[in-house]
Amino acid sequence: MLTNRRSCISLYAILLLTATTLCAKKIRNPTTRRLREAGTVVSEIMAAPDKGIPHDLLEKAHCVVVVPGLKKAAFVVGGEFGKGFITCRKGHADWSAPGAIRIEGGSFGFQIGGTEIDLVMLVMNERGADRLLSTKFTLGGESEVAAGPVGRSATAQTDAAMTAEILSWSRSRGIFAGISLQGATLRQDLDDNAALYEKKLDNREIVRGAVAPPKAASRLLKTLSQYPSVS
Repeated sequence: MLTNRRSCISLYAILLLTATTLCAKKIRNPTTRRLREAGTVVSEIMAAPDKGIPHDLLEKAHCVVVVPGLKKAAFVVGGEFGKGFITCRKGHADWSAPGAIRIEGGSFGFQIGGTEIDLVMLVMNERGADRLLSTKFTLGGESEVAAGPVGRSATAQTDAAMTAEILSWSRSRGIFAGISLQGATLRQDLDDNAALYEKKLDNREIVRGAVAPPKAASRLLKTLSQYPSVS
């Protein structure tokens, strides 16, 4: 009987150690951490309506791309710029599970100060959404991309919101501004998708399919759900 009790205790200890290890791996997972940061970025930007993305533009957007902590130093030497996520509307106020993306190359126009920036893009129509879900997409080369207007009433001050497929913004040291992304390429990141979903799904499968979003996406999707579609 004592032997059985010891066996049970040993088994419990093994199960506890395994669960703790798996939990620790999830916490250390840089993709999961980056997804949480993406939610924080969007939440903070939309909490400042007079200095952020006009609400009516977000309500009309088909997809949102967020790249938190994109390194500014990379603009000088090229190569990989940063990693982020794309999510698209699934209904009136519902958004899809996020697909992982990488952005690299190109010219980012005028840069506000800081060692890194947070990047946000709104995809304003279905054609732009379909292109962004391809394997590789060149901003400005295959569709019109423009620096987005800033502030609650800024939409009426620019024609970009009426003609561009994609609008883009950057934030650095609390300063939020529209940014040009001509020539930059955006591609899906199958390795990061595997880290989130435990298999190498492509972004079209994730965004257009019935994939359940990971827990780390909760803040991002909750924030976006506050801006239901008006299109």
